[in-house]
Amino acid sequence: MNGSVVLVTGASAGIGRACADLLAQRDWRVIGASRRATAGDGWAPLTMDVDDDASVAAGVRSVVEQFGRLDAVVAAAGFGIAGPVEFTDMADARAQLETNFYGVCRVVRESLPHLRRNGGRLVIIGSIAGLIGLPFQAYYSASKFAIEGYAEALAYEVAPYDVDVTVIEPGNVRTEFTARRRHVPVPADDPYADASRKALASMARDEVRGADPSVVAASVLRVLEARHPPRRLTAGKANERVGALAKRLLPYRVFERGARGSLGL
Repeated sequence: MNGSVVLVTGASAGIGRACADLLAQRDWRVIGASRRATAGDGWAPLTMDVDDDASVAAGVRSVVEQFGRLDAVVAAAGFGIAGPVEFTDMADARAQLETNFYGVCRVVRESLPHLRRNGGRLVIIGSIAGLIGLPFQAYYSASKFAIEGYAEALAYEVAPYDVDVTVIEPGNVRTEFTARRRHVPVPADDPYADASRKALASMARDEVRGADPSVVAASVLRVLEARHPPRRLTAGKANERVGALAKRLLPYRVFERGARGSLGL
């Protein structure tokens, strides 16, 4: 599929940037979309806010007008909110879902008419946090769990039109995501203070030591160029990927005891 046109959202940094860079190196015609429209090496920048219906519609339309087609989409835009559920303002909770889930929905909805024309590929960047809930990142996990159900249902709908849907589920990845995570303001006497501090510090350490985003980008490339792409694919360090399997196989009390221990809870 070299020479095919792919739209990558969240291309200004992190996993999205790594995907755009690698696909351009492999002769895909890449349009990297972000709010900042950051330019890349060998790919075209596009200003697009996945939180805004009109911005997404205009962005996808401009891609098709410029290139005459759209063969694939990599939906990688997203961010994280951290803090206890009890103290998370509903506006912050909605903002998390607005970008991470509904942002994907907008891009997919506008792209599907074009992907259906000749068959296409849709790759959504999920997370192992969409398989295993993360304490004090409940709304981030909720957004990624939502992606799992959405993508599975969508795959049935678009299969007759030769559109393949895959969710990539990375573990910890070393990107700007950690530093840019939004933290919920909490009261001075927050009863969750000690537990949240320990858990978030542990997760931040794991992210800083995580896989390079190029590992996830390589998985995306394999999916896009596979003859029969998988529905789901984990990516990252082996011990984290095994965690997703362990959740399915172990009694939930055993699994959750181990998960709590790993976060100092």
